[in-house]
Amino acid sequence: MAIAVDIDGTIHGPHDARISVFDHGFLFGDGVYEVLRTYRQRPFLYAAHMARLRASAGQIALHCPLTDEAMRGRIDATIAAAAVPGEAYIRILLTRGVGDIVYDPAACPVPTVVIIVKPHLEVSDVARADGVVVALVSVVRNHPDSVNPVIKSNNLLNNALAMQQAYAAGAFEALMQNHRGELCECAQSNLFVVRADAVLTPPVSAGLLVGVTRGFVLALAAGLGLEAGEAVLREADLDSVDEAFLTSTTREIVPVVRIGDHVVGGGRPGPVTRRLVDAFAAAVADRLG
Repeated sequence: MAIAVDIDGTIHGPHDARISVFDHGFLFGDGVYEVLRTYRQRPFLYAAHMARLRASAGQIALHCPLTDEAMRGRIDATIAAAAVPGEAYIRILLTRGVGDIVYDPAACPVPTVVIIVKPHLEVSDVARADGVVVALVSVVRNHPDSVNPVIKSNNLLNNALAMQQAYAAGAFEALMQNHRGELCECAQSNLFVVRADAVLTPPVSAGLLVGVTRGFVLALAAGLGLEAGEAVLREADLDSVDEAFLTSTTREIVPVVRIGDHVVGGGRPGPVTRRLVDAFAAAVADRLG
């Protein structure tokens, strides 16, 4: 099958997986989600992803009806049904549920839980070896007082519009700024830069989604004895950074060699990024035993 979808406890194939048009996740984007990947067919950093799913749901007063153990059971069953030949991509969607076309949450008594499993697509060897280009787009990241980016919301139009610009520019990713003109985050990744061997990433106060892999990489960097932390960054700072890279669940660590018109590190991935890539692989192997 290679793709399987669990909808409220029932597993479907890719062509018969359906939700109601009256589901508020479809009507209003009223819901949250998480993306995981497997290593050796086991979801990685599962507890951290579930904690973020519950935190996102709590921000919109949405109850997750499953315990972590029950959700893991559904994920494992969906992976087995998909019969993915290698590693799996897992997307969990939690929506308000089915109800009348009104904004009142009380109209939806039962949340909807969807789990999508499909083959994980690795970043190309060329991208990892040579680095990627990131577009500095004009789309501004959601203001925290609007739809706060800390909520991993099913409403992804802000990200989609940013990626449309990136695709048009032939770029791998789209880097957005916030309402203050600070570098914030990419449409599908968190941004890191390296300056004088210090590993820096925009602060949560910039208005971004706190990536699970972002936190994992900050800990890895500290474990290597590197200075690692948050810093406010602006476009002008890109001319003085030595390296840059992206982090995400599905991409791990990807070197960046150009952001907009700014060439990073002479246009080649740098040594700190390489050390972190190696440390990431070792940490995954260690956790898998």
